[in-house]
Amino acid sequence: MDTLKFNVNWDYRCPFARIINEHIVIGLQNGADWEVAFTPFSLTDVHTEEGDPTSWEDPSKADELLAGQVGIVIRDKFPESFLKFHVLLFSMRHDQGKDLRKREVLEEAISQTGLESDAIFSEIASGWPLKQYREEHEASVAKYSVFGVPTIFADGKAAFVRLMKRADGNPQNSIDYIEKIVDQIANHSEINEIKHTKITN
Repeated sequence: MDTLKFNVNWDYRCPFARIINEHIVIGLQNGADWEVAFTPFSLTDVHTEEGDPTSWEDPSKADELLAGQVGIVIRDKFPESFLKFHVLLFSMRHDQGKDLRKREVLEEAISQTGLESDAIFSEIASGWPLKQYREEHEASVAKYSVFGVPTIFADGKAAFVRLMKRADGNPQNSIDYIEKIVDQIANHSEINEIKHTKITN
């Protein structure tokens, strides 16, 4: 069986992005034969009103873009620490209710990941992480009409996915969820949308 290649986007504020990314990280940490690229997305930017400055150019939105930039720096400069940080920051937001707009919260996550926050924020101050954030976000919107998170990209196709099941301690279940989803996107795009009328266990 060939290595499964796909991308997934993220914004740390979204609980459904948390679910999908958590399953992917568990799969990668437990031997799944996957090649995954993690792509940042800005919910702040897609909710900008028409006629207003883009979030990238609006100083009042800078704090809302900070967590994504930290993720980009760790992904690109400290890739061996990215998966740990990625899961931790989702947990801090959705389990602990912490405000990811606050630098001290991000510094706490960076420290728990074993990295130096000064090094991360020095990279952010140089400007390249915000530029990278904007380029990756806008590229996914332009090429795939992406509107939210989590979106999974596979075989030149992209689909927004809302998975309701959190990880349950069995890594194989996480692997199975993700492989079924990627197969659906890559090989069964004739089925465009399925949405259950009720949430069931």
